[in-house]
Amino acid sequence: MARLVLVGLPGTGKTTVARDVARRWNCVALDTDELVAATMGEPAGAYLRRVGEPDFRAAELVALGEALEADAVVSTGGGVVTTPAARALLSEQVTIWLDGSDEAVASRLDSTDRPLLGHDPVASLRDLRHARESLYREVARARVDVEGSAQDVTQRVIDAAAKVGA
Repeated sequence: MARLVLVGLPGTGKTTVARDVARRWNCVALDTDELVAATMGEPAGAYLRRVGEPDFRAAELVALGEALEADAVVSTGGGVVTTPAARALLSEQVTIWLDGSDEAVASRLDSTDRPLLGHDPVASLRDLRHARESLYREVARARVDVEGSAQDVTQRVIDAAAKVGA
């Protein structure tokens, strides 16, 4: 069973924070997008563009299930919460929601491959937040603000995890 799972919008630092927490906790970090990429033989963004969101979400659900079986800190794709079966799995875990302002999150996305964000990341993030915020709240035991340095966010996640039972 995973030690901790991180959810949140694209660009909130889930992968970076998961790696930092895993290093401190002496376990592995697993990223569902990286697991999808390894299975499908192409980057997650390319796979999503090629097969479409429903097929991508199905592959993501399989990757999530595999990741949750490991002694790991798991970072998820931003849209994992849109799948009911994924939400059921996440609800059984110590799940923390990384969140920040749309502008701050968008500023981190300049050189990344995010097919669902299009040409206006701030507007797209606002739309994604509107669609997903209640889903993040549904699965997460705590919300952590991502403003500040990666080290600061990592410490806030560790502190939040301790409070909610990790």
